Amino acid sequence: MTTAPHLFQPLTLRSVTSRNRVVISPMCQYSAHDGHMDDWHSVHLGRFAIGGAGIVFTEATAVQKRGRITHGCPGLWTDSQIPGHARIAQFALRNGALPAIQLGHAGRKAGMQRPWYGNGPLNEADLARGDMPWTPVGPSPVPVGDGWPVPHALSKADISALIEDYASAAARALAAGYKIAEVHGAHGYLVHSFLSPLSNKRTDEYGGSLAGRMRLALEITEKVRAVWPDDLPLFFRTSAVDGTPEGWSLDDTVVLAGELKRLGVEVMDCSSSGIAGAATAGGGQKRQPGFQVPYAARVRRDAGMTTMAVGLITHPQQAETILAEGSADLIALGREALVDPNWALHAARDLGHDPLYETWPQQAGWWLAGRQKTSDFYQPETVDPTA
Repeated sequence: MTTAPHLFQPLTLRSVTSRNRVVISPMCQYSAHDGHMDDWHSVHLGRFAIGGAGIVFTEATAVQKRGRITHGCPGLWTDSQIPGHARIAQFALRNGALPAIQLGHAGRKAGMQRPWYGNGPLNEADLARGDMPWTPVGPSPVPVGDGWPVPHALSKADISALIEDYASAAARALAAGYKIAEVHGAHGYLVHSFLSPLSNKRTDEYGGSLAGRMRLALEITEKVRAVWPDDLPLFFRTSAVDGTPEGWSLDDTVVLAGELKRLGVEVMDCSSSGIAGAATAGGGQKRQPGFQVPYAARVRRDAGMTTMAVGLITHPQQAETILAEGSADLIALGREALVDPNWALHAARDLGHDPLYETWPQQAGWWLAGRQKTSDFYQPETVDPTA
């Protein structure tokens, strides 16, 4: 019996099983209307389920209205937003993928421009389009950078309400049919801004020491885990490093991972950077193929935790090698999935796993199998991922 490539071996997380190790990473579309998902999101995410991915993540979804990154970002702060999510979740399930949602709060970066308008603080042109500003929030009154609004420092009452809103959003995500939830603790958004000493200057129990700066992340996770059923997995996305010696470090991430695992988190989703500047600027290192994989490998080894690698993973053999070497358990794709929504299906072909299109949706697979039997049309890709 031939063993399937690592990339196409199923992975069971609590009671659910991903058909393979390919995950579509959360990718903001900036196209929601008052926090509601619409047909754009259904088609955008649905094509990845049809395209063979094992897990499909909805983009960062705000737990509070003021927690949106932009006016075009989706939310789950009210029940009226559930139906849009339900259409997406149910379509993914019908087509073999596990629907997943990332729950977050933009914090200091809330209320910024859509990227095609500049990706910075709102200006007069944005106001003229009707994108009115609101006051962002954070651990301390420390702005993201020059020209950015000074955030309101959350009070303890604000923090208590925030934690409850995470739990309420998780309950709505469950009602929509999602099978995986992820707490967004990366890229300079609210939870990350509490973790990083660069942005958290508090002197109460939510600041100061590593334990204090981790407190909000752990309290949110504990509350979400209490709402999220025991038989469904919970992920946490981290920026494993800030990229400066004074900031959040990989050692800190390993400590956090151990605490999250104790609270019932199954998977650490290992990204980097974003506390200032671009969301994923590279954590102080050059952006090159697989540049964040060592973070997933370190957490997997030292925290004994299931990890997901992300960041310029583009070729099937590259993904296969990461898994075979034990650096991660899941491979997350973002931009490369935009280039090729059928990446997982094409990877199966290129790795010799599906020569007869048996993993393709039946609506397409039977056509392609017929062509394959009567021609030499298909030639596997032979791109060297190290070139």
